[in-house]
Amino acid sequence: MPVSAGPIAVPTDGAPTQPYRGAVGVSTCFGTFGELLQGVLPEPDADFLVTLPVARWTMASFRVDPGTTAVEVHPPHKGKARRIAEMVLESVPGRPGGVLTVDSNLPEGKGMASSSADLVAAARAVANAVGLDLPPERLEDLLRRIEPTDGVLYPAVVAFDHRRVRLRARLGSLPTMTIVGLDEGGTVDTVAFNRIAKPFTPADRREYARLLDRLSGAVARGDLAEAGAVATRSAEMNQALWPKRTLPDVLRVCADVGALGVVAAHSGTMLGVLLDAADPDYVEKVAATVRACSLISPDVSLYRSLSFD
Repeated sequence: MPVSAGPIAVPTDGAPTQPYRGAVGVSTCFGTFGELLQGVLPEPDADFLVTLPVARWTMASFRVDPGTTAVEVHPPHKGKARRIAEMVLESVPGRPGGVLTVDSNLPEGKGMASSSADLVAAARAVANAVGLDLPPERLEDLLRRIEPTDGVLYPAVVAFDHRRVRLRARLGSLPTMTIVGLDEGGTVDTVAFNRIAKPFTPADRREYARLLDRLSGAVARGDLAEAGAVATRSAEMNQALWPKRTLPDVLRVCADVGALGVVAAHSGTMLGVLLDAADPDYVEKVAATVRACSLISPDVSLYRSLSFD
């Protein structure tokens, strides 16, 4: 809800008598560790992904300044966040401006939905500041005008058409997992990645449909082993599009420690080993996985998946 110096009275002509002066809106959005599954289904234009929400966040705040129509953003390179803030404000009476601040612990260009989280948090912070209702369908419309987007506006594991920015299905929630993640280095421009022609054959597309069915059932049952198996197969199939040089080594680590599977940032630089937080041997498996992954990459970190139950 917005924080302001007093109530905003809106007369019959729609113009506020106290136009949001001093109002502040705040919002957060989680990121993802790559995708549990990403590919193309048999029907035309059927790119999709399935999110893996993690406990890393973007927080945005917006302070309204009715004395200007400009939006100032901090840090200055968050230009896409400024754009969506301006788009939200287009429907606000009096069209105020203000100051948008974006703070995130999601690394950029790695495949962890940092840009999507920035956009969602920024849009909702602005909407909160001016008291504007912003349902998911409206937010999708705004996001679509900027770039392909992950489904992080939904608090669930979702199947999402990231190119057309449209929800396919809410799959539900999985029990908490730990992801031992390693970074191969560099960054990936998601917009440029989504322009690459997909090399997948009709047989591949049929397999992606089967994998989506399997994963949908796994999420419904809370079956982490099946979810991990689907994620591993998706990482393997993605080698035809955006190969990860360390995937064979990470697959061996997964097998050696008895992990659930391997998850990829399909359009990024990250790979992760999935571990069940409820496993009786959890502590030993995490330690063994970190040691083994540290021999593959110097950049190894731990992440926790989000459960929404």
